[in-house]
Amino acid sequence: MFTILVVEDDDNLRQLFCTVLNKNGFRTIDAKDGIEALDYMDKEYVDLLISDIMMPNMDGYTLIKELRAAHYEIPILLITAKESFQDKKQGFMYGTDDYMVKPIDVNEMVLRVNALLRRAQIITERKLTIGKTVLEYDTLTVYQMDETILLPQKEFYLLYKLASYPNKIFTRQSIMDEIWGMESESDERTVDVHINRLRERLKENEDFDIITVRGLGYKVVKKNE
Repeated sequence: MFTILVVEDDDNLRQLFCTVLNKNGFRTIDAKDGIEALDYMDKEYVDLLISDIMMPNMDGYTLIKELRAAHYEIPILLITAKESFQDKKQGFMYGTDDYMVKPIDVNEMVLRVNALLRRAQIITERKLTIGKTVLEYDTLTVYQMDETILLPQKEFYLLYKLASYPNKIFTRQSIMDEIWGMESESDERTVDVHINRLRERLKENEDFDIITVRGLGYKVVKKNE
């Protein structure tokens, strides 16, 4: 399931966008402004961002600039009432991938979201390559050297989450919320158990290590960089 962060200060619109996206098979996170959005981005794995421009505390332009400066390459869709060519030009210059002017057709929004994800090769390939190691999402399989490893579902999703953003630290809680679900009765030690199993299965891997960041969580680090 792909996660979309919706940043919109209008409560009704934010709820509408999230409801429509949820009905179309996406997981959503919502934020009221750019500052709150950046806070979520530090904690959550996000596949695509939808943002308004005119918001309190931090507007959409500044949010995009901050994300691109931090090397976040996720697709970004601006949805805003600002409709002049100069507004659109500014949005694209800062790094947005698409632009819609309010009022919008929410069904068109879903089409654009899917197009952006396809363009980012998230939906079509669903493969991740690190060095000579390939993680194949649809089959829960890791190919390394001459070895093929079929992982249990949650172990694979955990590995794929970490490996998608090398060097990014993911907290145990953010991992629990996404992979086990916010309603899960499991505690954070479950993550540690799965990490240990992954390390044992991948102990011969020559392309990356799973590193413990004391007091915070885990990250994947590429070898030989």
